[in-house]
Amino acid sequence: MPAHSLPRPASGPAIAFERVAKVYADGTAAVDDVSLTVAPGSLVALVGASGSGKSTLLKTINRLVVPSAGRVTLDGVDVADGPPPALRRRIGYVFQEVGLFPHLSVAENVALPLRVAGRRDPDRVAAMLALVDLPAALATRLPAELSGGQRQRVGVARALVTGPRLLLMDEPFGALDPVTREALMESVARLHRDLALTTVMVTHDMAEALLAADRVLVMERGRVVADETPAALLAGAGGERAAALVAVPRAQAERLAILARGDPGGAGGAGVGAEGA
Repeated sequence: MPAHSLPRPASGPAIAFERVAKVYADGTAAVDDVSLTVAPGSLVALVGASGSGKSTLLKTINRLVVPSAGRVTLDGVDVADGPPPALRRRIGYVFQEVGLFPHLSVAENVALPLRVAGRRDPDRVAAMLALVDLPAALATRLPAELSGGQRQRVGVARALVTGPRLLLMDEPFGALDPVTREALMESVARLHRDLALTTVMVTHDMAEALLAADRVLVMERGRVVADETPAALLAGAGGERAAALVAVPRAQAERLAILARGDPGGAGGAGVGAEGA
């Protein structure tokens, strides 16, 4: 079945975090009393420094992390209602390490969630490879024969092959070169729109969050300290921590603009100014 003929699902689910906390045995609060809602069909980026709690909060959605307090709901239903494997089969999950099985072909890796669900659908697998812009000729190759970007596309295809309405992404492109990363993010944004998904993405790259998401949540010490649209963040909303994160891509853009005008000395000066600000 061609990719364009895949049925378009209803909009992805609403997500609600209700006073969610995660405290570890040593007393560390990875997530601290987070309450917020994500509208159906949103693409939300979670950003913040390492250790801010963004990946932990993401993983409470598919119960890879069980909250110490509070609850997470999808369309009003607690994610704790029912066994975790059944929940996870309804959620696409993409992460940096990809996790492809090295002894399985590309097609077999993509088909694995279907096999777990008791389905065999080679046409669906072929359609998913086309949807993530992978040539059909790659279907029989092993992961070791692919580039890093191609492997990550296989990971996205595998995450979406069962038709989930919710996609979670935990820094999936962090190890890729900038060109490949940009192309993959554009592909994911297209899939988000075309498949009417709700998507939550963890990233350490503020520029990526600003360009891809329609809402950005800034985390610090387990709390959401800013919750704004990209335009609002660029206009100065969100407070001191958000402003510091936005300042990095803004300063880089300014230095590139100076270089484009043929003034490398000015670019160096802009960098010093940005660091001293």
